[in-house]
Amino acid sequence: MTARTSAAMAVKPDLVNDLARFAANIAAEQLDRAVVSAIKTNILDTLSCALAGSSAPAIAEVTGLVREWGGAPQADMFVFGGKYPAHHAAWANAGMSHARDYDDTHDAAVLHAGVSSVPAALAAGQLRGGLSGAEMIAAVTAGIETTCRLGIATRLDLIESGFIYTSLLGYFGATAAAGRALGLTESEMLNAFGIVYSSVAGNHQVTRDASLMKRLQPGLAAQAAVVAVQLARRGIRGAQHVFEGADGFFRVYLRNHVDADEVRKGLGQRWELLNLGYKPYPCCRAVHTAADATALARARAQRPASDIETIRVGVTAPGYQMVCAPEAVRAAPRTIVEAQFSIPYAVAATWIDGTLRMNHFTNDGLRRRDILDLAARVAAYVDQDMDRDWGRFITPAAVTVQFRDGQTMQARVDYPKGHPRNPMTEAEFAAKAADCASFADRSLAPDTAERLTATTARLETAPDIAELMRIMTGSMEA
Repeated sequence: MTARTSAAMAVKPDLVNDLARFAANIAAEQLDRAVVSAIKTNILDTLSCALAGSSAPAIAEVTGLVREWGGAPQADMFVFGGKYPAHHAAWANAGMSHARDYDDTHDAAVLHAGVSSVPAALAAGQLRGGLSGAEMIAAVTAGIETTCRLGIATRLDLIESGFIYTSLLGYFGATAAAGRALGLTESEMLNAFGIVYSSVAGNHQVTRDASLMKRLQPGLAAQAAVVAVQLARRGIRGAQHVFEGADGFFRVYLRNHVDADEVRKGLGQRWELLNLGYKPYPCCRAVHTAADATALARARAQRPASDIETIRVGVTAPGYQMVCAPEAVRAAPRTIVEAQFSIPYAVAATWIDGTLRMNHFTNDGLRRRDILDLAARVAAYVDQDMDRDWGRFITPAAVTVQFRDGQTMQARVDYPKGHPRNPMTEAEFAAKAADCASFADRSLAPDTAERLTATTARLETAPDIAELMRIMTGSMEA
């Protein structure tokens, strides 16, 4: 490499400049209707999931710790109420949003985008005070688009990398969202990205070990983001070559298996967030195609589980590693997280009950002998053709049911329910919101889901986010 080439590389603007400019300057009034609608859907879905997540394991410990810490009354904690330092509220609220594994999914980027950005934007917006609904939409747009673009630009499979991209990339998305909500300038936004880079984390081992940290890692991203934007506002200078520097994020975390131009291309004009999907089932997205295919086979066969000898499920290699291995654990999950990441369990529950519900992912659900007996007869394998054609995308699933009398039934699903090519309806979103509200840690007003749906539907006209927060904290005030 010549000295001239080296010098040219040294002065090349880092991707962080593009993202800081985009996040700081995005304006809701300049967004087209499809983008605004998509963001409102994401906010509704994320907050619905938080209602259900408030009663999930690990959340009581987090919210209890936040109460114990106390501190400046800056931002509300969902469901439980009370005001706490904004970064602590963001952590607890994001933990609730992800705790049921029911939140959005980008099936190509293999991540959840809203879970860190929405709580971070709300906390920073309350810290700022008087954030309008339109400004909230702009902030969440900045965060989700940043996360999604970094995700699709990453060429390293998460199993190979060892990171969960929801949290890893969510640090940057949450920073974009919180920074925009707080009203950072472009230079402040750049510093905020540089500051949060010092905190970035999020490993896949938590999934392998069925650790409850799986549901808390995105909250750590939201928490760090809210801290970072406040430090940037106070003039702290962060790293300046965050992504493409000699020791930047792309080399240190992703072995340079990233196409930075994929992030830059059409930024602010073409919207990757429009490719987000949503979950009809509260479990890992890599399980959904198998559940959908099982439901198809079940409807065609109209036969009980007692007639089944075996069910074989073909998936990609990354899908197998994520939700089928180790085989003994996935066939007989002992914890909720193990069940959420188990194709055998999901296939068995779907055949017996016709669908997957939150009740399946509770301690009582895990003790159901009928489901566990059938799960022991489900065998997953790597379909080589599928693996070649689909790579690191969320895996399709090919289900073959072998009955004891020799009959077989087959079904395959490439795009799970909730994917943009197989979308959920407004009625399905409303039903999901109602289901989530019914699982809240405390009894909420009977019309909570309806109020949340109606409020997010008109969010761009709301003078501030106060009404949204009243719903999320269970306040009955008008």
